Amino acid sequence: MEKNSDNQYIATVSVVVPVYQGEKTISTLVNELSVFTETSTSASGIRYVISEVLLVHDSGPDNSAKVIYDLSAKYEWVRPVWLSRNFGQHAATLAGMSASVSDWIVTLDEDGQHDPKEIAKLLDTAVAENSQLVYGKFAGGALHSRWRNFFSALAKWFYTKLLSPQDGEFFSSYRLMTGEIGRSVGAYAGSGVYLDVALTWVVDRSVACKISPRVEYPRQTGFTFHRLLGHFLRLVLSSGTRPLRLVSLIGFSSFFIGVFYAVYALYGKVAHGYPVEGWTTVIIFVSMGSGAILFSLGILAEYLGVVVRNAIGRPLYLIRSSPFNDALSRTRKSKQSN
Repeated sequence: MEKNSDNQYIATVSVVVPVYQGEKTISTLVNELSVFTETSTSASGIRYVISEVLLVHDSGPDNSAKVIYDLSAKYEWVRPVWLSRNFGQHAATLAGMSASVSDWIVTLDEDGQHDPKEIAKLLDTAVAENSQLVYGKFAGGALHSRWRNFFSALAKWFYTKLLSPQDGEFFSSYRLMTGEIGRSVGAYAGSGVYLDVALTWVVDRSVACKISPRVEYPRQTGFTFHRLLGHFLRLVLSSGTRPLRLVSLIGFSSFFIGVFYAVYALYGKVAHGYPVEGWTTVIIFVSMGSGAILFSLGILAEYLGVVVRNAIGRPLYLIRSSPFNDALSRTRKSKQSN
């Protein structure tokens, strides 16, 4: 948090941009961000400034490295982060978050679909909702192809309804979070973790802020179907043990059905003399046997889940700053002092 000449608090913001194929777009985005490296004021009166822009080079196949190097030489507030090889968007974002130093962290894409002007709106929402994590949600949906929007909506529905309904209704790569939350997640998140799932581990709740969609800069997208499918699989695998518990539930249900049907067949034979056909016995043994196997696998999966949670870096707890002197309270103070 900075202070101006009138001793008023100013919220500082670190902008993290993972760069994979940004040779033709990153300069335009940096020029747009440069407007906000001077103190700005949001609609609700919050004074803020972008104190640094971290360009994380994810070793793409183009000449992004030279562009990033030139931008860092031109602007003192541009900080390059060089990754040794291509690790993917989420890993690159985590690297940038770990290297940040400001009160707030904003993550956005290099392709121009996220308007830097909306950062003020994200800050207003964070203070109004008293939330440490705010997602930018496009009004009317993102300006992608229909198939990408459809599968994106389907993946989010699958996650919220079947995997982790308590973690919010959507994720977005346009995020605002407090600096201590972002840097802590960047420090402990393990390999293969889905960034937004890791954030839900340590925040009380996330909120949405509607933003205006914008057409991307002309470029060749790096998001192929294969890469998007990889993101979805990472989301499922890092979402916790709920799918594993579903295996146990299916096994227990199958075993219970087999036992119930066996009692029913035995009652019919003893009380009414109904003949027990051969297929009845087969159904009973298959249901009970497969149920017992699935239930046993579910128990083993629970033990595996403990190992997985440790492997992906899910923390037992996270110590935060005093709620009377954290990024939210200081930003709120900057609003009240105007």
